[in-house]
Amino acid sequence: MRIVFAGTPEVALPTLEALHGSDHEVVAVLTRPDARTGRGRKLSRSPVAAWADEHGIETLTPAKPREPEFLERLRDLDADIVPVVAYGALVPPAALEIPRLGWINLHFSLLPAWRGAAPVQHAVLAGDEMTGACVFQLEEGLDTGPVYGRLTEPIEPHDTAGSLLERLAVAGARLTVDVVNALGEGLVVGEPQPDDGVSYAPKITVDDARVRWTDPAFAVDRRIRAVTPAPGAWTDYDGQRLRLGPVRVDPEGPSLAPGEVAVAKKAVHVGTATDPVRLDRVQPAGKKPMDAAAWGRGLPTEAPVFA
Repeated sequence: MRIVFAGTPEVALPTLEALHGSDHEVVAVLTRPDARTGRGRKLSRSPVAAWADEHGIETLTPAKPREPEFLERLRDLDADIVPVVAYGALVPPAALEIPRLGWINLHFSLLPAWRGAAPVQHAVLAGDEMTGACVFQLEEGLDTGPVYGRLTEPIEPHDTAGSLLERLAVAGARLTVDVVNALGEGLVVGEPQPDDGVSYAPKITVDDARVRWTDPAFAVDRRIRAVTPAPGAWTDYDGQRLRLGPVRVDPEGPSLAPGEVAVAKKAVHVGTATDPVRLDRVQPAGKKPMDAAAWGRGLPTEAPVFA
């Protein structure tokens, strides 16, 4: 079949590569326009656009996929189906109707749980023990379409959103190819999502990534893992933002009030509402990430307090 692939970040690449290596033809990719990134604010291609450039595949970058020029080009490409992985823009009905088999979306949750932009982050934040991925028919509703295939994946105790998403992206790529094959042969019918068990996963904000030291230790641990690597956990120290890597709950650590910091020769602990947590990596404002113990050795004698 003729495929137009829609996706933007690096997590979309395993599926794009799997489809490109399949018996189908990827005739174009649809991705978000070049964006300014980094300290220099230089225009950068999305990972999907860069991949397409390297492979000589046409790249479509409309500001919005309802633009008449994009819709006309999509018709001209005569695609049978448009698989989507983290494209990053709402697809209007006018575009959904063009491919013969419509648009299908790889979503990183067990729908109808965690509909929305950040399903993996919210699954870790909520302490879910199991998650997965679904391929469903894209429609106007938010992740509401019938499901063609799904897989499950356990959430390990030390998983970050990044490590979990990496596994789901690889497994989801194989699932997407299987669904595309089955749809092309008319061997699969979408299963409507149940009305029960619906939950939502809105985009994680920078404020969501701020650690609440008055939370229990398990909740502090989950929050930090849920926002690693992006947008990255942080706390306020001496009026500046200190970024934090994953921590370890330490029931044997010192007795500390929430936010109180204890610096030892080889460890830095912070108090929570329950047990203290031991820091691993930190990143002071304007500096590179560093070992927490090394950071602690450079602090004043008076113990710091995180807010």
